This record gives sequence, structure tokens and C-alpha cells, in this order.
Amino acid sequence: MAYRFTRADVGYLGSAAGRAALAEVDRLTLSAASLLGDLERVRRDHGDRAAALVETVRLRRRAVAKLPGAPGWLFTDDAMQQATPSVVADHRARRLAGRAVHDLTCSIGAELAALHQVCPIVIGSDLDDVRLAMAAHNLADAPNVLLAKADALVPCSTGTVVIADPARRADGRRTHDPAKLQPPLPDLLDAYRGRDIAVKCAPGLDFDQFEDCEAEVVSLDGAVREACLWSSGLAEPGVTRRATVLRSDGSDWTLTDAAPDEIPEQPPGEWIIDPDGAVVRAGLVRHYAAENGLWQLDPRIAYLTGDRVPEGIRGFRILDRLDLREKTLRAELRRRGCGPLEILTRGVDLDPDALRARLKPRGAVPFSLVITRIGRTPTVFLCETPPARPTSRV
Repeated sequence: MAYRFTRADVGYLGSAAGRAALAEVDRLTLSAASLLGDLERVRRDHGDRAAALVETVRLRRRAVAKLPGAPGWLFTDDAMQQATPSVVADHRARRLAGRAVHDLTCSIGAELAALHQVCPIVIGSDLDDVRLAMAAHNLADAPNVLLAKADALVPCSTGTVVIADPARRADGRRTHDPAKLQPPLPDLLDAYRGRDIAVKCAPGLDFDQFEDCEAEVVSLDGAVREACLWSSGLAEPGVTRRATVLRSDGSDWTLTDAAPDEIPEQPPGEWIIDPDGAVVRAGLVRHYAAENGLWQLDPRIAYLTGDRVPEGIRGFRILDRLDLREKTLRAELRRRGCGPLEILTRGVDLDPDALRARLKPRGAVPFSLVITRIGRTPTVFLCETPPARPTSRV
């Protein structure tokens, strides 16, 4: 169970004595194997401060990849997990550059850290006293950031763009129901009707409920991180859907539903392309295909095909097309000396791990199976396995 920080903990950890103690604890391993012994040593040296010190050091270590610019920050476990990765926060801040911004659910300040670099005035508010105290510590060197305790559903600023990140857990479970977010999304939009507002939400949300907004889905190194609803005053004219793909190598790109979506209907080409998750979640598969000279294997399935692979994308070169019969697949994989086996599925009810175990690949040559449905027919494409993309950013 995660340690529950208090305002007194925050005051101590931010003091000269606390910083010295944290530096001392940071020299310990604090691994799963050493934790009990390390904690006992910290208790001997620092008494009842031990748990707060150990938890802070461990949280800082976990936060390094996600929040690389926050080495001396204070966190709670939940706040660190919920914090927007710096790369994603920087992207959102660029869309708000030059505006005065009020973060209604600022928590420990991850969004504020990005906003204060490009916005003249930044206000952060929250109802959690401990997180506000941590935000004050984390942003002590940001003179244009103002912090206040306030209810997100009670407007307390004027002339600002408002942003919010409602908690996406209800009754201990992750929820996609807008009315069960904290604060509830419908209430939040009602409270700031007529204001420019951006609200983070789950990528699985039914965006069709929000006709007056631009829904942007953001991925980072191939993993979908979040969606954001942008009110009409912040949206690009004519755009209701956007996919933003952020990558470690800097080859970021974006696609909107203002792009053409006319694509041909043709038999499979030489390659299969599995579009980035942001494209799929944003409903822009056809737009992506049209932009890159591709077409769909099936009009209801997100797999694309073509005779070339877009730059920077993993493409699966088709070697053979087979029926979904395990005996046939097993024999073909054995004949080809298949060892490492990647299995991708869309449109079929199938557990890739269970299928891999039943196929029993024991050779040395890597292959990929792309299993999908064309019309009503389950179909297997045996493909070369492409190299994985790097995933150094989190």
C-alpha cells in the first residue's frame, strides 16, 4: 500500500534537513530484495520520517523517464502515475502558447511545468492540500505560476483558457463513462460553457457525444497515452478529429479529418501496415491510408495494405496467405523453421498467446502472423517480422 503523505511531510522533505536526508537515502539500493533492510536502516537514522523518505526516493526513480525535468520533485504514488508525460504536456502547451491558462486539476504540477514555459500567466488549482503543497515545491522557480485551493466545478478565474484532467477511476475501477469521471465531464463542460477549454479524457471515450469539440488522440512511441477534447475556440476550423503521433526520434506528425479519405478497394498488396493506435482511436484509418497511398484489407478492419511502407512505420511483408486452421499453420511454420512468432489480430476472437502455445514454434527464424477477417472469412497472412521501433521516451 502506498504511503499517504501529509502537509508536514511536504514541509520536511522540502527543507534543508529533508533534502540532505533524501540525498542519503538515494545512495541505498531500495530494490525489492533490499527494501526491508534498507527501510530498517533509514528508520534507525531518521525515525518516523523513514517511510516518507524512502517513498519519495523510489517515486523519483520511477518518474525519471516520464518526467525527466523533475529530478527534485515531490510526488504521491497516485499523482505520479496520473501525471501527464512531459513530452505530451509539452505538446499540449505548444497549442496554448501565449494564452493565460488555468489548470483546474493541477495535482503536483506536471502540466503547469510545461505551460509556464510558454504562457504568460498560469494558474493551478486543486482540492487536495498535499498535492498543492507538492506543486508549490515543484514549481518554486516558476514566478508566473499561481496556486489556489478550489473546486474545479466552481469557476474562479476569468479571461483564461481552462484545462482539466478528470480522474478516470470510479469505484476502484477505470471508467469510460463521462458522468463517472471526477469531476464528471458533463458537469465540467456545463460549468465552463462559452469558455475556451481543453479536457483530458480516456482514448476509449465515445467522441461523437461531443459534437462541438475537436477530439485529439495522442500516442507516444506507439502507445496511446490520452485523448483531449478541445472546445471550438481552441480547435482548428473544420477539424473534429485529430491523431497526434509523438516519437523519440523527433519524427512527430499529426493527421486530421480535414484530410481526404478516398481510397481504392483492391486485393492485398505486398505489405500489411498496422496504423498507429492514435490513428485508429481517432477514427482516421481511411485518412491515413489516403495520405500514404494505402488501402484497407477489409472496410471494417483497421489493417492497411499497399505496395510500399510509409517512412518510419513497421510494415509486414506478406509471404503467404492461409486459412485459419491450426493444423495447416503448425505444419507451415514447422516447414519454415519458425521460432520467435509475433501474432497480431483484428476482427477475430482469438488469444494470440494461447494460439502461439498451441502452434509450438521451435525453430530459429522469426515470423509474424497477421490474423484478421476479410468479409466473413478469417484469414491468416504469414509475414516477415519487421524490426521494432525504439521506445526510449515514456
